[in-house]
Amino acid sequence: MNPRAPIAARHKGFNRAEIVDRNFIEFVQAWQGEVAATPRDDEPVLPGSACSARDFRELFESQLISRHLDLMARVLRVQNKVFYTIGSSGHEGNAMVARLTRHTDPAFLHYRSGAFMAERFRKLPGMDPVMDSALSFAASKEDPASGGRHKVWGSKPLWVLPQTSTIASHLPKAFGTAIAIEQARRIGHRLPVPDDSIAICSFGDASSNHATAQTAFNAAGWTAYQKLPAPVLFVCEDNGIGISVKTPSGWIANNFADRKDLDYFFADGLDLAEGCGQVARAVEHCRNTRRPTFLHLRTMRVMGHAGTDFEIEWRSIEELVALEATDPLLRSAAIALQSGSYTRESLLEQYEAIRKRCFAAAEEADRRPRLQSLEEVMAPLAPYTPDAVKAEAQRADFGDRRVAVFGSEEKLPEKSPPRHLAIQINHALHDLLAKYPESLLFGEDVAQKGGVYTVTKGLHKAFKGARVFNTLLDETIILGLAQGYANMGMLPIPEIHYLAYFHNACDQIRGEAASLQFFSNDQYRNPILLRIASLGYQKGFGGHFHNDNSITALRDIPGLVVGCPSRGDDAATMLRTLAALCKVDGRVCAFLEPIALYMTKDLHEAGDGAWQFAYPAPDEAMTLGEGRVYDEDAKDLVVFTFGNGVPMALRAARTIGETLRWKTRVVDLRWLAPLNEKFIAAQAKSAKRILVLDEGRHSAGVGEGVITAIVEAGFGDKPLQRVVGADTYTPLAGAALLVLPGEGDVVAAAEAMK
Repeated sequence: MNPRAPIAARHKGFNRAEIVDRNFIEFVQAWQGEVAATPRDDEPVLPGSACSARDFRELFESQLISRHLDLMARVLRVQNKVFYTIGSSGHEGNAMVARLTRHTDPAFLHYRSGAFMAERFRKLPGMDPVMDSALSFAASKEDPASGGRHKVWGSKPLWVLPQTSTIASHLPKAFGTAIAIEQARRIGHRLPVPDDSIAICSFGDASSNHATAQTAFNAAGWTAYQKLPAPVLFVCEDNGIGISVKTPSGWIANNFADRKDLDYFFADGLDLAEGCGQVARAVEHCRNTRRPTFLHLRTMRVMGHAGTDFEIEWRSIEELVALEATDPLLRSAAIALQSGSYTRESLLEQYEAIRKRCFAAAEEADRRPRLQSLEEVMAPLAPYTPDAVKAEAQRADFGDRRVAVFGSEEKLPEKSPPRHLAIQINHALHDLLAKYPESLLFGEDVAQKGGVYTVTKGLHKAFKGARVFNTLLDETIILGLAQGYANMGMLPIPEIHYLAYFHNACDQIRGEAASLQFFSNDQYRNPILLRIASLGYQKGFGGHFHNDNSITALRDIPGLVVGCPSRGDDAATMLRTLAALCKVDGRVCAFLEPIALYMTKDLHEAGDGAWQFAYPAPDEAMTLGEGRVYDEDAKDLVVFTFGNGVPMALRAARTIGETLRWKTRVVDLRWLAPLNEKFIAAQAKSAKRILVLDEGRHSAGVGEGVITAIVEAGFGDKPLQRVVGADTYTPLAGAALLVLPGEGDVVAAAEAMK
């Protein structure tokens, strides 16, 4: 299929979008081939094709809709009526994937998915892919996908979870969703989609090389190798180029065709008559075998990467002309005419009618309201319904399950003597898994071993391997699994070994999990309760990777809730609230567990047991943003801190009282994001002097936020000191204490304010 390109295509001065448009028209006008007898709707569109005449007509219409949306965007972008020009031209064959799957198969799509969306819209009557897309292109707040926050392919009723300009960061959560579909059966959870659904994930050939993509392929193979079902359909739309960097010819097939546990299929996405049967085989294989499946879909790209990509500046005119001659819409036009499904006149009439429809929708979308206020923009980012969260956190109607889990009424943790942090977290996790049958706890070493610090000891025995299980050593996949489980209505409680390890997979929270509510206008939620062993001062097993205090990486993620207890009873009540935030408001939450305080029993002297606390009854919970205040009436010095800083500040307060005769109030923030600025201001108001104790780094910690809240509340004129960690990685052994704040530093800072 290499029709002779029109003369106009040979001139450099022409807009390539106009040329691609004109090529189609001229190709149809000039077509002189033989016409077969028009097939019936259920007959093959061409002899031997698995694509029926009806299939073809509807697929072709979806292709034309996608193409004209692209052409419209190029024209109206310069008029500021459209704000997105990464198009789908050349990828219109992905409409076959949409047609041959179900609208209840969760889909995580590449940005060149216009035809997929147009075709999937057919699955439910009364939906309009043109108007919905136009509203999204125009950033209208009536956009049903994102409410005007981004041009995304997404639809709640069509189970297309919105992605932004993804490279490969959506692959782990697509894999996780496939695993969740199967996991539901093992824990008796009712899925929001049919039990035999598959997860669809599309991406480009260049993106397949990304580390995040590779980790998803590896996890899929790792799962299949163990004969565990993982019904994910990876659709690699191979157009041979990533922006301007060409993919070596044959690389995708060479890299994926022979993987034993990732089943490879090829389909010609440039030819509907040929490709339909090929795509159908891949889809049926994935659905029936429940194995991870790699569909290598041949595509091409015309009109450049986006509207700002002027290919003529870096590709030869000869190369562009040859490429444009392979446009899949030219092949579809040939099939349409050859099969007798259209005449030249009827085809051009439909082509222009769809053009008119797309432009009319765009003009109408331009008249629709856009987001006008910060409140509108942020509305879906971090929903919070305090009364409902409180009621859920305090709900304790699972008494029988608690007794069964802990063994008897006498063994309930609130009847035990005071315990240290690790044991109280363990008890709270037992409670959460008893309260929420849909909850899952997973990560590296969390099952039989009970975690590196035995925090999850006994959970695997109590709740079995379907709910408490180990994963492969890959933080990206742990967080991808979490998103998948959450997508399917479960409550995931993933564990990351150490805060330093979180950075390996930070984008799974920053770019994916925490952004879903925002970019879906709160239509989709993926609640996650992420546990991370964190912070410094760990004795006997140190170094940077086990004493990481870079909390800023978490505090900088929009919408993420970050809690950090310093004592066991606070840990239990905080976990209940975090779980309630997940269940009620769909929030993504991080629970930082100070490693150095896990086993701490004493506060001032060895054996005093002053850092052990009674387990709170199951109907007790902590309000989001609520701090803890020690010696509330003290005014001489107020110390704001968190985590390890709390017992440190309490010890320093005793010394300050002895040397300076000051009464010191210690304020445990407990919640690090969002900071409760009103609470901070209220505590600062009555203080004569203020000290901020932050084990984070000097340039990036929690203290800057605390000081900002104090200054903005009008209390910045009071004597104020900050005690903070150094801007360095944490070294091994005793040298660690040289870079982290100590009690002596707190006392010295207080003395400086005499």
